[in-house]
Amino acid sequence: MQPINPTNGSAVPTGPGRPVSANHAGPQHQGQHSGVLTSPPPSGNDQPEKLLTPGEVALMFRVDPKTVTRWASAGRIGSIRTPGGHRRFRESEVTALLAQLTVEAAPER
Repeated sequence: MQPINPTNGSAVPTGPGRPVSANHAGPQHQGQHSGVLTSPPPSGNDQPEKLLTPGEVALMFRVDPKTVTRWASAGRIGSIRTPGGHRRFRESEVTALLAQLTVEAAPER
């Protein structure tokens, strides 16, 4: 039986070069991880900021996750790289960009 990732319920790849870590060893570790990533708090704030995945940002903007990655590569939105090389986005920056790009609907006639 293949180990299950407690964060999203998907199978964890195993095999040569992909050892199973204790964090993904089985059901005894499920529920111990919140699944919410945070960045260090900005100066003057003691609360760490929530980080969003490209998929979560894509849902907010109603675009494909690859589009979000292209925006980050182009400098349109800032991103942080995890130790594994994945992109994460600061929630405050994403909501600010969303507010900037959102246009209020014109009143109906």
